[in-house]
Amino acid sequence: MLTAFALAAAGFLAAGPPAAAADADLVRNGGFEAGLDGWTCSAGSGAVVTTPVHSGSSALRATPAGQDNARCSQSVTVKPDSAYTLAAWVQGAYVYLGASGTGTTDVSAWTQTPGTWKRLTTTFRTGPSTTSVTVYTHGWYGQPAHLTDDLTLVGPDPGGPGQPQPPAAPTGLTASATSSSSVSLHWSAVPGATSYTVHRDGAAPFSVTSAAAAVTGLAASTTYTFRVSAVNAAGESPKSAPASATTTGGGGGGGGGLPAHALVGYLHASFANGSGYVRMADVPASWDVVNLAFGEPTSVTSGDIRFRLCPVAECPNVETEAEFKAAIKAKQAAGKKVLISIGGQNGQVQLATTAARDTFVSSVSRIIDEYGLNGLDIDFEGHSLSLATGDTDFRAPTTPVIVNLISAVKTLKAKYGPDFVLTMAPETFFVQLGYQYYGSGPWGGQDPRAGAYLPVIHALRDDLTLLHVQDYNSGSIMGLDNQYHSMGGADFHIAMTDMLLTGFPVAGDTARVFPALRPEQVAIGLPATTNAGNGHTPPAEVNKALDCLTKKQNCGSYQTHGTWPGLRGLMTWSINWDRFGGWEFSRNFDGYFGG
Repeated sequence: MLTAFALAAAGFLAAGPPAAAADADLVRNGGFEAGLDGWTCSAGSGAVVTTPVHSGSSALRATPAGQDNARCSQSVTVKPDSAYTLAAWVQGAYVYLGASGTGTTDVSAWTQTPGTWKRLTTTFRTGPSTTSVTVYTHGWYGQPAHLTDDLTLVGPDPGGPGQPQPPAAPTGLTASATSSSSVSLHWSAVPGATSYTVHRDGAAPFSVTSAAAAVTGLAASTTYTFRVSAVNAAGESPKSAPASATTTGGGGGGGGGLPAHALVGYLHASFANGSGYVRMADVPASWDVVNLAFGEPTSVTSGDIRFRLCPVAECPNVETEAEFKAAIKAKQAAGKKVLISIGGQNGQVQLATTAARDTFVSSVSRIIDEYGLNGLDIDFEGHSLSLATGDTDFRAPTTPVIVNLISAVKTLKAKYGPDFVLTMAPETFFVQLGYQYYGSGPWGGQDPRAGAYLPVIHALRDDLTLLHVQDYNSGSIMGLDNQYHSMGGADFHIAMTDMLLTGFPVAGDTARVFPALRPEQVAIGLPATTNAGNGHTPPAEVNKALDCLTKKQNCGSYQTHGTWPGLRGLMTWSINWDRFGGWEFSRNFDGYFGG
């Protein structure tokens, strides 16, 4: 089907006519020697690389993601009723070259040439009143990155007076913080501009149509620098002088009384496995948050959550209920937090009805009250959360299991007040995979669980104390550099955490950006030992990830979009496995943060 569609839409692959003597190459920066100057790439898909190149020192590398085909384009001023030849050297599985807005018949060409440079070319004639066209290159959905170099558009130079010209650079840019996560920008309107592009260091540019913009999804207490360029059919202006603003201090979910850098661990309180049972009183003081694993439902859809200590038959050294409760109070007296964690690998929870939602609230409340706990950890895995067909906007979910979970947690938060600690431990499939895929997609067929935690996190971000995504038991995930990252080393944790602290377009849609979380809301989730889960990371690699994210040191090849010394800390599965491993994980944490 792809080949048939491509052949129908692509036009042809052939040599164009020789250029006339007065012809000129009208494309700006077609060899990408000046970076992406003059080019706009969808969803931040484009980057300039130094190898491989066809000529010179640079080439364009663009990577499709989700519903985005990595389209990079440029508006070029042309002469009406004139013949032009468009050409480029390309490399990739599926690469397209085309021109739109010609005023006659828009054209494109395509080829399959992985690993080898090949010249694509096509010709067109402009309409009698056409003064600009858009030239572009793009790949294909779900395919690897493609390369483009030496892109040219040769034909009559419009030149002369009266021809469209790019607008002047904007002036008078001001930036002011409006909250802990947003900045307001204003500048003087530019005559002849039809839109403006807002640039922020380390972030994908975005377009607006008026001389003002609201930038959201920023981190608290952080300084950001902005520039603006003006755009019309003739091209883009130089960037304005910079303007900076510092966001205000963070509000919302708060730290829940946690230290600046916290260690979070799961305690196998209700079951036994090869790691052995650890009594609450024997949990070392290194652990700032202890999540009781697990509260589980009586059935998948009941919403009725139950918790009990591990039976003596399974855990011969289990303490009594009274001893357990006394140990919890002693931990809390020492400043520690103890939460009930709901779900886990075997505890599927689907709040498909309002009755299940209400039962969830009442049953979780009973557990919190019975044991005097500080709050709730949501560890919904497997098929607990998925998105219904047609539920495509994480900002306004409609799927009952999503809507009811959000409502239930907000009810619990309201009941227990501002000191209620709320944490979440989703898998990467439910969060970072949302950069590429969200639910079943606009045409169906995708896994409906992809990105399904995003609406929950977003709706509860003002109540959320801590998000610690499980950077383990994961497949390779695409980062904001549009490269795939695999678990087990510093690179994976750097890329996955950068996504949470920078924000990202969901399913590649730049109109639907998941805003950044505050650094104090984020911890990195890892397995304590090789026995605890796939993707164990050696302590030296854990420290490299922390160095990169908090100090911008030891980052390797990945370039983060900021530096976050306020990153909250680490989470591990589990306290029991850490004891099994000689407390290596917690001792490394203490050594790094000086605990």
